[in-house]
Amino acid sequence: VQLQASGGGSAQPGGSLRLTCAAPVGTLDYYSIAWFRQAPGKEREGVACISASDGTTVYGDSVKGRFTISRDIAKNTVYLQMNLLKTEDTAIYHCASHHTGLCPYERGTYYYTGRLRSWGQGTQVTVSS
Repeated sequence: VQLQASGGGSAQPGGSLRLTCAAPVGTLDYYSIAWFRQAPGKEREGVACISASDGTTVYGDSVKGRFTISRDIAKNTVYLQMNLLKTEDTAIYHCASHHTGLCPYERGTYYYTGRLRSWGQGTQVTVSS
């Protein structure tokens, strides 16, 4: 059973959207969950990650202060609240799980280009006026 992202759609610059990631039962107890995005012609970009142990969060530089990742363990669900959307946020968003319960980061920023434990089907987010 894979992770399943939903909640994408269209928004105007400055608007908000909330994405939902449904995870298999127990996943959030052992594995950190992250959101990635990929725009046409661009590399995959790590957006945010939440750890399994204590829910510590870390964000990519481009979304800090605008996006918030959270989780509901009882519902096996992770959310990505996206505020102050910009046109450059347009991409397909995927949720994924890491191989451990921790979130990798560099200098306080979520950054990861390696393999992931699980990669879910994405949801399109389009920001335009």
